[in-house]
Amino acid sequence: MLNSLANRWRFFNCLGFAFFLALNFGSLLAEENLFLPEDVQQSDWSFVRGSNYNGHSPEINIANHWPEEGPPVLWTRELGQGYSAFVAVGDRVYTQGQTLGRQYVYCLDADSGETIWSHKYEWAYEGMGVYPGPRSTPTISGDRLFFAAPSGLVGCLNAETGKLIWSRNVLVDFKGEGGDGFGYACSPVVVEGTVILPVGGKSASIVGLDIKDGSEIWSEGDSPASYAPVYPIERNGRKLVVGYLQNSIVVHDRKTGKLLRELELSQGYDEHSCWPIYQEPYLWASSPFRSGSQLYEIPEDLDSDEELKLTWTSKIMSNDVLSSVLVDDHIYGFDIFDVQSKTQRPSRGMFRCVEFMSGDEKWSQGTGRPRRGGKKDDPNELGQSGIVAVDGKLILLNERGELILLKANSEKLEVLARKSLLGGELTWTPPILHRGRLYVRNHSRAVCVYVGEPELLRTKQKTLMIADLPQREYQNWAGIILPVEPEYMFDVPSVEWMKNWYAASIAILCVAGICGCLCSLPFPKQRNPIRKWWYVAIAFVLAALGTTLLSSATQAFYFTWPVCLFVAYEPVIASIRTRESIEKSGESVWPGRAALLFFAATCLAYFLLCRRLSLVFEWAYLIGFVGATPFLLLKKIVPDTAAMHLTAIPALTLCAFTGFYLCGVLPLVVGY
Repeated sequence: MLNSLANRWRFFNCLGFAFFLALNFGSLLAEENLFLPEDVQQSDWSFVRGSNYNGHSPEINIANHWPEEGPPVLWTRELGQGYSAFVAVGDRVYTQGQTLGRQYVYCLDADSGETIWSHKYEWAYEGMGVYPGPRSTPTISGDRLFFAAPSGLVGCLNAETGKLIWSRNVLVDFKGEGGDGFGYACSPVVVEGTVILPVGGKSASIVGLDIKDGSEIWSEGDSPASYAPVYPIERNGRKLVVGYLQNSIVVHDRKTGKLLRELELSQGYDEHSCWPIYQEPYLWASSPFRSGSQLYEIPEDLDSDEELKLTWTSKIMSNDVLSSVLVDDHIYGFDIFDVQSKTQRPSRGMFRCVEFMSGDEKWSQGTGRPRRGGKKDDPNELGQSGIVAVDGKLILLNERGELILLKANSEKLEVLARKSLLGGELTWTPPILHRGRLYVRNHSRAVCVYVGEPELLRTKQKTLMIADLPQREYQNWAGIILPVEPEYMFDVPSVEWMKNWYAASIAILCVAGICGCLCSLPFPKQRNPIRKWWYVAIAFVLAALGTTLLSSATQAFYFTWPVCLFVAYEPVIASIRTRESIEKSGESVWPGRAALLFFAATCLAYFLLCRRLSLVFEWAYLIGFVGATPFLLLKKIVPDTAAMHLTAIPALTLCAFTGFYLCGVLPLVVGY
């Protein structure tokens, strides 16, 4: 009897639950698809360029404007260094980053930003370098997540638990070449059970790996790779993959890997980081170094001998690290005027709208002119931006961390809304959109903002305002300190430049020596110590200002900061004493300690400032102390007489600096 009653109770409970689901199914389904058209049941952002590889989102109900305080912030958190964007599936988002110690893949709760799991995979990459952290973005396929590290490590994780399934280093296994100047940056592309990656090895320019275990399915081509992922396309029903490599565009059969076409673009080192645009049968490609852009037609029969046909070429629309999008037969993107993006200031250029089939400009915004003397960038310029095309609009996140909403209008520029979101540092990470929420990040912080129509916001937690975020106005210190800068920041200075720098440095030391003597004349009893410290102070100040003042006056790049290192090192050598001599003379040890502290602070400030300004040859001059030391030690034993101060001591100082300078530039000349 009791069992019969219990069974009936269970039956009615189940019936009631089924009735509840029937009543609420429509509302639950509607909530799931609040931002999707009726004919689209599900849309995740599973790849860095979206699930359709074109920077587009099928979502609707995106707000046409924002309140004055900006769109609501759902969550924010510290995330660490890295250039990886987010991918989103269901109620989770994924990205990569690093602490000072290790690199991680992060799985976060899409609604709260809380960590669900993290996978630690390698030591931090260039933690103190110019471009620290991982470059590629993870990719989701089914229940698996695929990631790539700057070293070439490629791994597959269980997307639910973060457990490692397999990994291998494709640069090592396939002897990859090209694209290694800034670390491996290609996000894995996963189609039909195959992980496809540009590698750049011999007979392995592009490889296809089995999704199950990472084993090789196919490998083809001999061209070196670059930084752009492969691009899955179809031509006349045939499934293909396009590779934008270091020196060429290639077209492979997606299933067999067979190389069908290769179009040579350049020779020697070249970079291709931005994403091409494909609208059958046309392929648009752009590159940095002021190379402009081109439109090619892919032949209908790829088994024939017909080559890719050039439809048009233009000097405008050079893309670098952030890609353009195609909306209604028009390309929207940033045309960079610099040869490549800088880490010390926003890129110079113009945001343009260009007709896809002709290359004709429809409108542009910006000046692209350098701003000297510390002048602020024009706040109205859009700047180099990551772009999401959605619901007839363009959502931009520019280098300065500003979030901008444009109407996708080929006739004129229409700015619908604009708000600083990640101000204070440059960011090259593109935004992604998922369920009306925009996920963005820079090198220190991740933010989720709601950009849908206000009445559709569904959240269980309290929202923040953008004013609550820890951001600041971006300061372009490079415009103040470097009125003239090297065009290619990573190139070794020319011999002519180094000669000019050496001559300017010698002039600074001579002026400082003369001024030191003149300043000590009123103090005959303390003349030598006063002369020494006046010389150090004057030389340090002149050298610190020399890079800015000489560059501004001559409109050529001068680098005099190494003199600061040299004159900070001189008192350290001069203060060397044995314990016995200190005790015998009764001198204090604090002047020597102060000299050592000043020297250490100078070296640290020099290194950090050069890194901030992307003067990547700065490390070489830190070796120069080896060449200076013998002459400075000789200088210590020279008799302290007026005659020596007029002859031997200045000569040894100039010899010491010459040794310092030669030791500094020798690694640059030999290493490159």
